Amino acid sequence: MNDEEQSRRTTLDAAWGQVRKNLRVSPGPRVFDQWLEPAVLIDDSEPDLIRIGLPSAFMTNYVRSHFADRLFHEFRAQVPGVVRVSIETLTDSRVRRTLDTAAPELKAAATPAEGATVPGAAVSPRERYAFDPRFTFDSFVTDQSNQVAFNAARKLAEPGAPQFSPLYLHSQTGLGKTHLMHAIGHAFLASSPNASAIYMPAERFMFEFVQAVRARDTYAFKARLRSVDMLMIDDLQFIAGKDSTQEECFHTVNEFMTMGKRLVIACDRSPQALEGVESRLVGRLGSGLVADIRAPELALRRAILAAKCAAMPGARVPAEVLDLLATRISSSIRELEGALNRLVAYAQLIGSPVTMDFALATLGDMLRGTQRRITIDEIQKAVSSHFEVKQLDLVSDRRAVAIARPRQIAMYLAKRLTTRSLPEIGRKFGNRDHSTVIHAVKRIEDLRTKDVEIDGAVRSLLMQLEG
Repeated sequence: MNDEEQSRRTTLDAAWGQVRKNLRVSPGPRVFDQWLEPAVLIDDSEPDLIRIGLPSAFMTNYVRSHFADRLFHEFRAQVPGVVRVSIETLTDSRVRRTLDTAAPELKAAATPAEGATVPGAAVSPRERYAFDPRFTFDSFVTDQSNQVAFNAARKLAEPGAPQFSPLYLHSQTGLGKTHLMHAIGHAFLASSPNASAIYMPAERFMFEFVQAVRARDTYAFKARLRSVDMLMIDDLQFIAGKDSTQEECFHTVNEFMTMGKRLVIACDRSPQALEGVESRLVGRLGSGLVADIRAPELALRRAILAAKCAAMPGARVPAEVLDLLATRISSSIRELEGALNRLVAYAQLIGSPVTMDFALATLGDMLRGTQRRITIDEIQKAVSSHFEVKQLDLVSDRRAVAIARPRQIAMYLAKRLTTRSLPEIGRKFGNRDHSTVIHAVKRIEDLRTKDVEIDGAVRSLLMQLEG
């Protein structure tokens, strides 16, 4: 190699290193590790051509379809003379020739790891996959609704031979299945440093399998999945009605069970409730440990918000606002956390403190969509029962504090929990003027900051009426 060729090679190696760094940031480490990490720079004498090599036809087709333009623009930014980027499939001999001249960090990326079973497979058995750092066992809040699933997930992540496999998690959307799967991945790889794991949604399983069939490279697809120590497939319901994908999924599940490897499946329903799925696959899925996650109770929703808020730097959310979110948003933990994230982000962006009025203004549509319609009559009944006064007293002219204070609280709740106008609320409380309602609302708002008993009574009534 003459000086000119050596200089060009040094320039390309430096450019390739920077391109890899950029691609790890965008589209992100997880995508990079799966599709672009095995790529190598092929030595070539054409000055305007960049040749990228990948170890299988399946990966080559995928990278061509999704990253060709990105690779071209990234290289043009580093080497302006580049006119074309070629993405090719490597043969074993070309891999060796390429590695002989590649930079050390590229040799490490492209060399098959010890114990690899299939030359040219997209993933070596020891390769580790990135899991979301937010989703760990420590950050998963539990109660009776999810305790069995949580304990089973921790058990499966422990080193040694698994006591059960597959672990089948099912619940409605947004209740923590994906969180537990990522937590299993974190814990398993931490306890078994030489192990490997793959997490993939069922849609990706289906897409990659179809691409492999089209590329006539199903062997590499099968080998990549079956070479790892743990496989996790999320949202299994999406393979319903997809016969060829179900066939491959069945053989994959069967292989993992036969080999005693860890397998985790998540779905929005139990195995027996799956429609459009082959009975033999249903039988395999139901033969392991089936754990459901039920909708969270109010106490769990409140605890999740408190934990989430504590983990957000600089977030100050009053207890009454957390109570509001926990009572109004009950069907999905994901939606609950999303509401809190939105609230805190908006407050920080405009430099405003989080107050009840701010929460209602910011999340009005979301909260109204989940709110049960509450009537003033219901409020009056709840207040009279709580303070042990007659409902007629709340609409009477009596001014004794024992009556006036519950009446003010009832007006405050009517303003907060109903869409009635101030004059309408006034009429429901003995034809009082709207200014009386305004005074009552302001008075209770003030007392809640000073009087623990009043604040406790209001919070209790809010939970009762909204729960």
